[in-house]
Amino acid sequence: MWLNLAYLFALTAVSPVVVYRMLRHGRYRRGISEKLFGISADRGNQLRGGSNGVLWLHAVSVGEVNLLPELVRRLQKRSPQTAIAISSSTDTGYDLACKHFGAERVFFCPLDFSWAVHRTLKHLGCQQLVLAELELWPNLIRAAESHGCPVAVINGRLSETSASRYQQFSRWLRPTFERLNQVGCQDTAAAARFVACGVNEKNVLVTGSLKFDNAPTTRDTSEVNERINWAGVDPWHRVWCFGSTQSGEESMGLRVYQQLRERHPDLRLILVPRHKERFDEVASQIQAAGLKPVRRSRNESQYADQWDSDEVILIDTIGELRHWWGVCHIATVGGSFGDRGGQNMLEPAGYGCAVSFGPNTKNFDTIAKQLLAAEGAVRVADELELTQFVAKCVTDVASADALGQAAAKLVQQHRGAYNETLQMLRGEDLRSVVRAA
Repeated sequence: MWLNLAYLFALTAVSPVVVYRMLRHGRYRRGISEKLFGISADRGNQLRGGSNGVLWLHAVSVGEVNLLPELVRRLQKRSPQTAIAISSSTDTGYDLACKHFGAERVFFCPLDFSWAVHRTLKHLGCQQLVLAELELWPNLIRAAESHGCPVAVINGRLSETSASRYQQFSRWLRPTFERLNQVGCQDTAAAARFVACGVNEKNVLVTGSLKFDNAPTTRDTSEVNERINWAGVDPWHRVWCFGSTQSGEESMGLRVYQQLRERHPDLRLILVPRHKERFDEVASQIQAAGLKPVRRSRNESQYADQWDSDEVILIDTIGELRHWWGVCHIATVGGSFGDRGGQNMLEPAGYGCAVSFGPNTKNFDTIAKQLLAAEGAVRVADELELTQFVAKCVTDVASADALGQAAAKLVQQHRGAYNETLQMLRGEDLRSVVRAA
């Protein structure tokens, strides 16, 4: 009860921000009933699709959703009769999940109110709950236990900072960790932190990072080739993509591009903001820099004959960045120059791009260190170093190619996490799902 009261207090405190974003950007409006009260009996029946129980996969947003298609494909290949439902917490994650799995299999994850999570588990007939990376919601995990529904974490990651914070509140949070039945971790450091926070050591395995398996391995795909044609990329162009950008990073990228394009007329720039509510803002920034924004959303049926250096391609759509990394030769991963903590750098690495990122990659600490140690990426401290990096990639193509080849090699060496994850999920808990289906 006290936790529900704490959530209500927190929700009340942030309500002015929530209301503003609802009115200004249209956020948080969708799925509000499912979020506050859980799914209805009718919705549960639809998600079950005639089966007696459901395997519930939760992925908080776009990055986690992108890990699931291959896992779902393998789970269904092994047991075609098993019903699998996918939840997400954000609009963008929900839309991408619908694109991958169909709207009839996707729902908004309830907020961590006891009544909402109990109602969802009951109407799903949930037989197992699988959390991508870690969504530590005490009421949800406690409710799953009370419903006899084992909880697994896949692709588990837990930073040193987060683990320290959880341990500071161990009196309240340790029981939540203790209730986790299976935890497949990305690396040994994360595994040790889960154990320190309370997970039974017998329940923790190092399965590797699904992001390595999910990374692309070739540019020769219809998705990449369609975008190359759409953008009007010529063989002599050197394309730089600055992706998953946060506020302030686009303006930095534009300044770097403005500085270099006069000396390097073959350089081209693609910007991919992380959040859709900033698309118009970034378009205005491009115009203010004296450049022309070519917006993906407004030109989907138009194929460019020529991509001029005064044009900056703005990807103002969701779920396409993976393929746009395949268009570029030079990649800078955003969210790493502020306090965000970085974004997934394995997608451009898998394509063999010359990869760079900023000083803050705490959310991908192990992967960033692996790429740096393999000489498959460069960490740049600021705008000056970013300018130097892009300039070198344009003038010294051989070095840029070597950087990309090292990155792609590292990705290949670390593949196999899907197999390890499936082996973990093949325990008695998952077999009970197959029997119930």
